[in-house]
Amino acid sequence: MKRFIGFVIVCTLLSVSALAASNSQTIKLSGAVQVGSTVLPAGEYKVSWTGTGASAKVTLEKKGLPPVTVPATVVEQKSNHTGISTESQSGKDVLKSIILSNVSLNL
Repeated sequence: MKRFIGFVIVCTLLSVSALAASNSQTIKLSGAVQVGSTVLPAGEYKVSWTGTGASAKVTLEKKGLPPVTVPATVVEQKSNHTGISTESQSGKDVLKSIILSNVSLNL
């Protein structure tokens, strides 16, 4: 019985870590963009998200910078390309969405 419980615990931990890994990908920003009230410089960022639908949170992380977390809507969809969508506001490019291989994150 103890072995079975240990096996269940190990399987649960492995599946949780696998699900967490699938909710993060890397994107490259070719120029500075504003995310919320923060302007992120060009570079490679780890994008991770928690939640589903309109109640999600997206975090962008780059080594040497504090992470930026903003509310978002997750739309599950397959895409052959990854990228971002921006909108110019007051002379700044504001990040509106992140298109990844299996989801779009609308900010």
